[in-house]
Amino acid sequence: MGSVQTDADFSYNYSITKPSLPLSKGQTMSSSELIKATQNITKAASSRNDTKMLMQPYANWEEYLTPGPISIAILGELVFISSNVDFSINKSPPKDGFKFIRYPESFRACLMQVCNAGWSAFNEAHKNMDQIRLHTGNVPDYIKMCVKILLQDNDELVQTFLPDQLQNIDSIANDCLDLATKTETKFMEVIMLIQELLEACLNAKQSYSKELEEVRQKLETAKLREKVLKEANERAENHVKKLDDQLKHAQKSFQEAMDSLPSGWEMIGMDVVEGLAGTVNNVLSGVAYVCTGGFIADGIKSLSSSAGPNTINAGASVEHSVQEHDPMTVNNIYANSSHILSVSQSFLKFIDNNHIKQEALRDKSSGRITSNFQKNNFEMIKNIINKQKPCLPGQEALSICENGISICTDLAKYAEQGKCEPDEMSNLVLRIQNLVESAQIFDSKSKASTNTPAFTAKPPQLCKTQTSGSEKMTASQTATQNARFRIEQSRAQLDQVREAYEKRVDDMEKKKQELNEILISLSSCKVQEIDFETTIKFLVKGLDAMGRVKEQWEKMVRFFQMVSNIIKTCLETSLKDFTKTIQKTSTSSLRYSPSMFLKDMIYTQAFHASNIAHLVNMISGTYTEVSNKYLMDRVSSLGKLMALDPENPNFTKERMLLQDACKEAQDGILKLVKINKQNFDRQTRARVAQIEGELKAVMPPPSPKETEKLQKLVRDGFKEKQEDLDDQYI
Repeated sequence: MGSVQTDADFSYNYSITKPSLPLSKGQTMSSSELIKATQNITKAASSRNDTKMLMQPYANWEEYLTPGPISIAILGELVFISSNVDFSINKSPPKDGFKFIRYPESFRACLMQVCNAGWSAFNEAHKNMDQIRLHTGNVPDYIKMCVKILLQDNDELVQTFLPDQLQNIDSIANDCLDLATKTETKFMEVIMLIQELLEACLNAKQSYSKELEEVRQKLETAKLREKVLKEANERAENHVKKLDDQLKHAQKSFQEAMDSLPSGWEMIGMDVVEGLAGTVNNVLSGVAYVCTGGFIADGIKSLSSSAGPNTINAGASVEHSVQEHDPMTVNNIYANSSHILSVSQSFLKFIDNNHIKQEALRDKSSGRITSNFQKNNFEMIKNIINKQKPCLPGQEALSICENGISICTDLAKYAEQGKCEPDEMSNLVLRIQNLVESAQIFDSKSKASTNTPAFTAKPPQLCKTQTSGSEKMTASQTATQNARFRIEQSRAQLDQVREAYEKRVDDMEKKKQELNEILISLSSCKVQEIDFETTIKFLVKGLDAMGRVKEQWEKMVRFFQMVSNIIKTCLETSLKDFTKTIQKTSTSSLRYSPSMFLKDMIYTQAFHASNIAHLVNMISGTYTEVSNKYLMDRVSSLGKLMALDPENPNFTKERMLLQDACKEAQDGILKLVKINKQNFDRQTRARVAQIEGELKAVMPPPSPKETEKLQKLVRDGFKEKQEDLDDQYI
């Protein structure tokens, strides 16, 4: 077999276009130069790799494989133990009988049943992961065809040919969902069997030692953990199913925003459209992050650390905490951050040299008050947020909206009066600047919370419209400031994700040390020395290791549920809305029409589905190769050990060979993880360098004071996420 494929083989190719010399402070740049530089760093391949990097600490092949060797070693020991210990566990059976145990009269037979179930689960996992790899490998071709169709100017062609391509992706997602669900079910059966066996063993004993009491508490914790995870999974699934609501909000907001756009505000209108498109991006990125379990990690950690006499109370408080800080509510609110930021920044059009431009307060052609545009947008956002459950991010977003509406009221008053007193003007300019800063901090919190990249791939119609006619226009100060702000966000985000991955790998190393100690204690045991309590402890360790494998397969199930639901939303909602829209005539002065907006929404959804498929394809490809090299031979050895008679002289020899092989596999997998960590570190730094190289080459250098200010705003936004990481790993 060839060399094992690690994440290193998927090089990101973040090549930096050889830039021209940076602009000097006196020079100006055209809008097209900034748009082109941004396009260079947001190509589809770069965006897919950004998704992979931001997901790396939460979704990777290592998590699927690191519990494997210890699980197999423990199963091997259970085979060994079963040759010595036997008694009935049927003295106090459940009222409805055992659901998973087949042979309650023989503890030895029960242990062999666990071994058989574990062996079967690992075989199923390897086979199904390889199938997932093959299926997801076909998604890029279908996405390419989708993009070609969406770029056609003929809307009837889009209606005719796009559904077939989307249905092909939907079919792949459903096949992979079935494979992932079957594997998760296999590991779940092993877990339920071990749990039932442990309960039966404890019921068979009339009195408990301190160690057995701890086992009972761990069982309670495992059940509560399962309950919390199940409820979180259900919420994630329900949230994905409601994606069409989010898209309808975006479509309605687009129409209302464009209807109130003052004449001559086309550039600002496109910025707000980009903010609305970002709403859908944020929703989809946030759902993907929820699918990895990132949002509920803290709750699970709290539950694990609370195991003890008050386990049940601790579990109840964790459930309450998870519900109180519902990740779906938080995600829905943070999804609006890019819209809030673009509307807040549009106020800067009213300011020139720290003065309010009186002539900008009224639309020259209609005489309407121009700040009504911002007011309408803030009121739309406010209505969306008020429909969500109360939470801290919601309060923060509402506060920004209220401040924005208050500024609009004052601007309208000055428009009516035709003048503004100097003190009032200074105060108003300061309030606008503070509003923009608050929106920037909120957007940074959103990026940290939803795991949305600072620079995302622009959908094709938006990109085409922005590029068209921008050659002669000078890039606005807002566009330049925004580009610098995004650079700082990217730097903070990639620094943070690098630190999170580093901590995750350190955590793996600590666990590996614990597992090695378990393996040493297992191999030193003699069959005569193994008593009932030692057997129970082995079963608990097996329960924990199998639980970790199952949780990874739950992620895989959520991934494909997400892909399937995104594509179904495209087919059942977005395409139908697109058909209705092309039959209407647009009254907006903007060259970017409602049908173009819907095409871009369809593209954004399909692109996110493709990103997830790409991530899973990389995980499954590496898993299959690493599993072939380090895991499947051990699974075969376990099968051989199970088939041997304990009296056979080769039995002890095979047992020791299996233990040595499992330790070797554990070391080999961790070695690959460390190589990946080094590559990941290089890749994140290369991405920051690419972003800076492209954008700084076309922008005049900022003052040190401006840079320091932007860095502080971004730091304030990412601070909460950093505190969560410290709590998680330190």
